[in-house]
Amino acid sequence: MQTSPHYIEIDGAMGEGGGQVLRTALSLSICTGKPFRITQIRANRKKPGLQRQHLTATRAARDISGAYIEGDEIGSMELSFIPYQVQSGHYFFSVGTAGSTMLVLQTVLYPLLLATGESHLILKGGTHNLLAPPYDFLARVFLPILNRMGAQVTVTLERYGFYPAGGGELKVHIIPAQHLKGIRLMERGHIIARQAKALITGIPDHVAQRELQRVAKKLKWSKECLHYCPLPSDQGPGNVLLLEIQSEHVTEIFTGFAQRGVRAEAVADGAIKMAKEYLAAEVPVGEHLADQLLIPLALAGEGEFTTVTPSRHTLTNIEVIQRFLSVPITQTQQKDNVWVIRAGGS
Repeated sequence: MQTSPHYIEIDGAMGEGGGQVLRTALSLSICTGKPFRITQIRANRKKPGLQRQHLTATRAARDISGAYIEGDEIGSMELSFIPYQVQSGHYFFSVGTAGSTMLVLQTVLYPLLLATGESHLILKGGTHNLLAPPYDFLARVFLPILNRMGAQVTVTLERYGFYPAGGGELKVHIIPAQHLKGIRLMERGHIIARQAKALITGIPDHVAQRELQRVAKKLKWSKECLHYCPLPSDQGPGNVLLLEIQSEHVTEIFTGFAQRGVRAEAVADGAIKMAKEYLAAEVPVGEHLADQLLIPLALAGEGEFTTVTPSRHTLTNIEVIQRFLSVPITQTQQKDNVWVIRAGGS
């Protein structure tokens, strides 16, 4: 007689209570071989339960691990997941909407890094979404650090996908690392370069120009730092402002997404505010990068970085990680808006 598996029980409404709870659980369940059951999925959201993007991530996790799964349907508030064994290979995952391909990749990336062979992924959906890291953040900020930890991951943007049309395409090549190395990011170092890129298509050109004018006025960046980037007309409509700050030890990107009824100046102001806070704190790791670094550091078993005050999103992610991994993760305040997050012992 078979015994029923011992599930890690997760309350999907814990802390920040969004889709990250599910994505982290799926990823680490495969990495550790530990089944989990989650209830109250995205209970704190306007549309609770599994939406298209979360369902795609869930089924992608199933496909790469041969998992047994219950509750994988739109609107489901509960899910049981029993992983089998991660398999490298060629995979195609389509969100079917403008839902973020980046968040689907986030779910399967770490298990595939621990697989026995190389993997090639094609992901279709959104590449630049309001509530997810855009492609540029992945390619310019996060993956360079992950690759310094021993990974070999390359991404290629084949087509942009903005909300609400979607239709973007991302290709990913993953060479297994077997074991990630810890990393220390304690100082930002000198700023080497800055650039503002206004991506736009299917929207009047003056929107992007006004965003760049706002950056020049509020951040005092020279004309050489400002880049107007029109995209093919069939890849919109869409507009994103990207503020990139390249330092000795890390690159950071802060993003403003155009939304219907929101003035170009307000879009720019949101990104400018984040950039100013980051520069004032004099830390290497911004709020969103801090969130992304937690899983690889926990899998490595060691590492630390200096960052701004941890967000609720970050604290929730730490709580989920520690359900699956015994590596301690600590947060220590050094001064106002300067914290050290450490994985592993002192």
